Amino acid sequence: MARRDGFAVRFMGITGKLRMFFGPAQQGSVAGPVVYRDDAAQQQRQRQLQQWEVVRNLDGSTYLVNRSPED
Repeated sequence: MARRDGFAVRFMGITGKLRMFFGPAQQGSVAGPVVYRDDAAQQQRQRQLQQWEVVRNLDGSTYLVNRSPED
């Protein structure tokens, strides 16, 4: 009786063969510094966010409301 491998075993075999051509996946470090770009797109997003105010309920849920014009 022939033994059939599961989908996961077949998938890992295929990805193992593809690894010979493409190489291993690159892994970055999470210990590095966070890079913050203050470019034109970031400044535009900041201006767009200034129109909203975050309201937090007692249960911890949050939602956005339009900021009042006098603020």
